[in-house]
Amino acid sequence: MQIVGYETAAVSDDEAGLLIAEAGDVRTEPLSPGTELSYRLGRRHCAGAIEYESGRHTRCERDRAPYCDRHTTRWACARCTGDCDLPLESCREDHAVYLAAFAPATFKVGVTRSWRLQTRLREQGADRAAHIRTVDNGRIARQIEAEIATEIGDRVRVPTKRRGLHRSVDSEKWDRLLDGYDPVETFEFEYGLEFDERPMGETIASGTVRGTKGRLLVLDREGSVYAVDLRDLVGHELSAGETDRALQSSFSAFE
Repeated sequence: MQIVGYETAAVSDDEAGLLIAEAGDVRTEPLSPGTELSYRLGRRHCAGAIEYESGRHTRCERDRAPYCDRHTTRWACARCTGDCDLPLESCREDHAVYLAAFAPATFKVGVTRSWRLQTRLREQGADRAAHIRTVDNGRIARQIEAEIATEIGDRVRVPTKRRGLHRSVDSEKWDRLLDGYDPVETFEFEYGLEFDERPMGETIASGTVRGTKGRLLVLDREGSVYAVDLRDLVGHELSAGETDRALQSSFSAFE
């Protein structure tokens, strides 16, 4: 068995899951709250590819993970700043420019096709957001994003998001940021997660699922709470059974 991908709960009633391949077949391991995971992580290597039409998995033994060069798909718009000729059909759709907040006070600017706005924000695990512009195509949106990004930034790393899981957004700083814009609409997102302390970062696939936030999976295990980056699981071979690694325990585990 190998973890070959993951699905986030990009809409409030969606269910996150791990994609697990075995002998070419792919199944989804649900990550809904209360689910018990009991896997040991083994060797990590390229996760191969899942065929779009058949859903079958093609295995790859190359060492690079989560994907080797042969199985890495590069999104043409990933680093676009609007200096392009609209190479994709989707570039010609209406785009939304947004600001997103991650607790306690990390902010970013981003763009997405208008109809995907809330989905995109939940995929990222945003706590709050503001839709600030709607434009005719992706090129204009990227130009606006690049200009705003010189002051706010356009990326937030997963460890930064993990460090704020137990915090709330600093409303005063968020409101001051929005004072410079005229939002079309604002959003606040809930993920059903409550914490007494910051979860510890680990790469494990055993424990009781507390929930997910973007690509962060939160697990309860032996009195401690862990936050796992789902991308860090992709490529690992699996075997049944609780992890036998020594894990750091939170103070609550000794209460």
